[in-house]
Amino acid sequence: MAKIDSKSDAKSAVKSEPSSKKSDSKKSDSSKKSPATKESASEESSEEKSEVVDVVAEDGDHVEPPPPQVVEPDPELSPEEAEQARKDYLLTRFWISARGYWGRGGDRLAWVFSIGLLILIVVNVGFQYGINVWNRAIFDAIEKRESATVFYLTGVFFPLAIGSVLLGVAQVFTRMGIQRRWRAWLTSSVMTRWLANGRYYQLNLVGGDHKNPEHRIAEDLRIATDSPVDFVAGVTSAFLSAATFIVVLWTIGGALTVTIGGSVVTIPGFLVIAAVVYAAIASGSIMAIGRRFVQVSEDKNQAEAEFRYTLTRVRENGESIALLGGEEEERDGIDKNFSNVLRQWSQLARQHMRTTLVSQGSGLIAPVVPLLLCAPKFLDGSMTLGQVMQAASAFTIVQTAFGWLVDNYPRLADWNACARRIASLMMSLDGLERAERGDGFGRIKRGETEGEAMLSLNDFSVTLDDGTAVVGETEVVIEPGERLLVAGESGTGKSTLVRAIAGLWPWGGGSVNFHPDRRLFMLPQKPYIPTGTLRRAIAYPGAAEDWRSEQFCEVLHKVGLDHLKEKIEEEAPWDQTLSGGEKQRLAFARLLLHNPDIVVLDEATSALDEKSQDKMMEMVTRELPKATIVSVAHRVELEAFHSRKIVLERRKGGAKLVSDVDLIPRKGKRRLLGRFLRQRKPPKKAA
Repeated sequence: MAKIDSKSDAKSAVKSEPSSKKSDSKKSDSSKKSPATKESASEESSEEKSEVVDVVAEDGDHVEPPPPQVVEPDPELSPEEAEQARKDYLLTRFWISARGYWGRGGDRLAWVFSIGLLILIVVNVGFQYGINVWNRAIFDAIEKRESATVFYLTGVFFPLAIGSVLLGVAQVFTRMGIQRRWRAWLTSSVMTRWLANGRYYQLNLVGGDHKNPEHRIAEDLRIATDSPVDFVAGVTSAFLSAATFIVVLWTIGGALTVTIGGSVVTIPGFLVIAAVVYAAIASGSIMAIGRRFVQVSEDKNQAEAEFRYTLTRVRENGESIALLGGEEEERDGIDKNFSNVLRQWSQLARQHMRTTLVSQGSGLIAPVVPLLLCAPKFLDGSMTLGQVMQAASAFTIVQTAFGWLVDNYPRLADWNACARRIASLMMSLDGLERAERGDGFGRIKRGETEGEAMLSLNDFSVTLDDGTAVVGETEVVIEPGERLLVAGESGTGKSTLVRAIAGLWPWGGGSVNFHPDRRLFMLPQKPYIPTGTLRRAIAYPGAAEDWRSEQFCEVLHKVGLDHLKEKIEEEAPWDQTLSGGEKQRLAFARLLLHNPDIVVLDEATSALDEKSQDKMMEMVTRELPKATIVSVAHRVELEAFHSRKIVLERRKGGAKLVSDVDLIPRKGKRRLLGRFLRQRKPPKKAA
């Protein structure tokens, strides 16, 4: 498994691309089932390495395809070329997923809306042409003082105007419908990948450009799906308008004959040439002036995300900050991030001022140029007033079409930055998915135990995402109903070991095996308290409606939270109002509700005093007598509530299990770890 780093991966070329996928949000089960059931599907998918076109399950649903395969970047690339290659690939990676909206697993109305938008654009250009012809006719009638024709054309104008307005409204509805549905589809896809298999947690453990994923999903993805629809609609409309009204300019303007230095020069289609030259100058100027727009937009978006993240951390850790009196230090950090935001906005403002200079100047000059060019032909009588006004209108439309980039370059730059940011998140998720398929460094396998064993670790090792060892090879078998205590000094990898057992840490070797059809439930040191009612907080991750109110009151009584019985239907910021000890008691109430087969306690009583801790452990032993318990803790007092203890000790090449003892002697049982250690002793040298 290669190190998960989107910056390095993005320098590589795509070897194969995934097809479109259908992402449906799945409601989580009330208790986590053994990860062994998930492994078979993962192993089967990893066997197929050929290019994926479309993956469909037996029931017809689309299956998540494997992430794009990558190759090593060209070592001869300079740092600047490698960075540019990374940026180019990020846009490619965005489209690999985004285009799936129009694929077999995409939105069923995607093509209906898209084709409808194209038809509306074509019809709207037709109405523009009709108004342009009307413009010529009305001015010719005014020049000739034909009142009857003027009144007739006045009546014709209203249907043209109303039709054009209605088409514009329909075009906005269709365009924004595509944007809304595309955003919903792609957000669902990214959210499904982000929330699957604990990836939202694993992103915090690996390298890569995926900071603030919540901002990327909420804001960057919105811009990344809004802007392309506007761009395609704008370019299509601009192309059709330019093609239509260039013909009008060529037909009306004809050739212009001028005398230069005694020589007569004839310029065919002079209005068309003038429009093209004028647009080239304006567009070339905006490209030269705004060449740093993309980088400045990227820096601004990153600064905004970091500022928002800093504010979120202050809110989430308000109690700790207030107790420590850290307001001044937090303010310094906030001010530093906000200063960076203002600095990036200043850079962006300068870019906007430069582009505005060109766009505003172009907007003022464009309507005057055709009048000046047509004036000689009007004065010599070869053009009527109506033709001059029609040419002026057509010139303005052509100029607007050619100058579309001038007006939309800032938005194009902003889209470029946002698409790359969301693609960076996709790249990091790709890396995690490749890790799940066993690519590169080793991955911990998950299977089923043999016999009556509830949990077993076979040749089990834990590493970092770059292959650095954390826990060395380990062999442990845990019997049904056994209560195992994992001890060791801080930093020996106890919590990492627990995360690996729970399936949150994928990197390592060997296998974790669970008894078939057994449910695993984990109590972390800092219990998560969701928003909403206290009932929901107790039932999490199950649905609050799955239990009766009497059951909630009963478990609250058992964990010593009787004072909360009357508040189970109350919505409050429970994460802020409950103390650390109350949160851990509430976590034990959850445990009683879910009644799992395997319980993993990761410092789950650290916020409780010794007496309260004893009560909690006695209660668990009494209420869940058949549950298999794996505990990670530092307190020696907890040995009284466990039947077995293993000790981790930091060694070179990763922590090792150095002892495995029965806290409650069991006759006829030999420690598997002891056999394993004896097997690994080096043979004695011959004399």
